[in-house]
Amino acid sequence: MTASTSKRNRIIFWISTGLFSAFMLSSAIPNIMSTKEWVDIFTMLGYPVYMLPFIGVAKLLGVIALLVPGFPRIKEWAYAGLFFDLTGAVFSALSVGGFNPQMLGMLVPYGLGTLSYIYHHKLVSR
Repeated sequence: MTASTSKRNRIIFWISTGLFSAFMLSSAIPNIMSTKEWVDIFTMLGYPVYMLPFIGVAKLLGVIALLVPGFPRIKEWAYAGLFFDLTGAVFSALSVGGFNPQMLGMLVPYGLGTLSYIYHHKLVSR
């Protein structure tokens, strides 16, 4: 791998990881704080409200794991957990309300997370 390819890979990794982390953090903090908006969403979906801060803390820990250098095995678990969260959110919304075109916006965090994951492995395997 050339130096320019390695630099390009690091840039793509950090941009996609930063944006993915920002997206996940934007829901983790209101989850932890159990804001009214999220309490209403959880109630509508039929989930117990006591799960809200738990999920928020799990997302926060996942984001921290992605951003801290090293710890490749913990990063694998973090990626898995964050993707389970995204998939669970989409599945729950589909189950309760059916398809809504706004759900297509979830392709953005899926894409960013996938890009981050792919380039994480490109950097680890060099």
